[in-house]
Amino acid sequence: MRAIRRGFRSIAGGATIAAAAFSGALAQSPNGFSGIFNVQPVTAQAPAQATHPAMSPMALASAQANFPYCIEAMWPLAAKRHISRGTFDRQTRGLTPDMKIMELLDRQPEFSKPVWSYLDDLVSESRINAGRAMIAQHRALFDAVERTYGVDRYIITAIWGIESNFGPQGGERSVVRSTATLACIGRRQAYFRDEFLTALEIIDRGDVPAELMKGSWAGAFGPTQFMPTAYKRYAVDFDGDGHRNTVQSLADLLASTANNLKKNGWHSGASWGYEVKLPQHFNYMLSGRSIKKSIHTWESLGVRRVTGQPFPRANDVASLLVPAGSNGPAFLVVNNFRTIMRYNPSESYALAIGHLADRIRGGGPIVQTWPRDEMPLSRTERIELQQRLSARGYDLGDSDGHFGPRTRDAIRDVQARAGLVPDGFVSVKFIDWLRRN
Repeated sequence: MRAIRRGFRSIAGGATIAAAAFSGALAQSPNGFSGIFNVQPVTAQAPAQATHPAMSPMALASAQANFPYCIEAMWPLAAKRHISRGTFDRQTRGLTPDMKIMELLDRQPEFSKPVWSYLDDLVSESRINAGRAMIAQHRALFDAVERTYGVDRYIITAIWGIESNFGPQGGERSVVRSTATLACIGRRQAYFRDEFLTALEIIDRGDVPAELMKGSWAGAFGPTQFMPTAYKRYAVDFDGDGHRNTVQSLADLLASTANNLKKNGWHSGASWGYEVKLPQHFNYMLSGRSIKKSIHTWESLGVRRVTGQPFPRANDVASLLVPAGSNGPAFLVVNNFRTIMRYNPSESYALAIGHLADRIRGGGPIVQTWPRDEMPLSRTERIELQQRLSARGYDLGDSDGHFGPRTRDAIRDVQARAGLVPDGFVSVKFIDWLRRN
């Protein structure tokens, strides 16, 4: 295993894939499932676009000016974690905030692009071919990781490919600077304070050299994009050199990614899901991750695989996703899909990972067509939609533009009341209808 310890930089030489979207725990939406209120629709003018108090221009300017004092105030917390004063000073001396991050907080492509465009970008022929080449090149290592953790090599490879194009890094920003910025400025300071301090712990322990702690604007680093706290929980020393180095050691990287999935509930030998076709007059109120039934039950409702093959595990519990509504593809997703979503809480991301893994394995493209003529909502329109739903009595939590199960269920309820197909899919047509009604 030691023989592959430092050969990482040569791996990416043949990969010529376009830049992929970064992951990160920052994307998480609070919209978990709950009951829908029985409230009659009301006519209202467009809700005002609320700005989080910490994201107003005045608040950002004040936090930027206070940045050095905010950083120094975290030294007692660092000391409690046994981070040396020398490490703290070296990493924070002269540190300035990266204010460009504030523009990126809510622009993750997995939440802003139509799902078909997102998949077009990520599940490309070049990425499929590069993934197959990586598996062939490192077959012995993948064998060892699969034996140890029971996680499908194709899923691990898909995450690696989507997060960093099979390269040695998933971004060029300093993890310390990014997490320090977000720990002192903006609307997620409490969350990122932990990420910042954990990044210092990693450097202080000597697991990853400070100069290689580079990643996305949210602080995720390494070829499979671990947030510092995720690294702390899941990184392993698979090559046995005494360090958990997910940046330079391919063995540590692949094993740590597998360990992450396994500890988050990965079921060995199971799929992530299946593309399916639905019968005519299907009840779309049954779609969404909040509805769970055995695959056998779904079959009794007329749901079939598009390939015509039988489902291999009829007792698995699955949910039906129609990410583009009744005019697009449908998928039954099982436990492993939810595990991927614990890596990045986006249905589009999990679908891209699962589909890319299938393609690398030798599977075909998605069979059913996407409604590419539909005009998706902008983030401003998505926030407006959530605010309009809240005004009608639906309890959605914050209006953040991210559509979790509660938002989707509220949309289905409105659609059903209006005599529309309750598939939870929205486009400009739907919000125009909502404004008029």
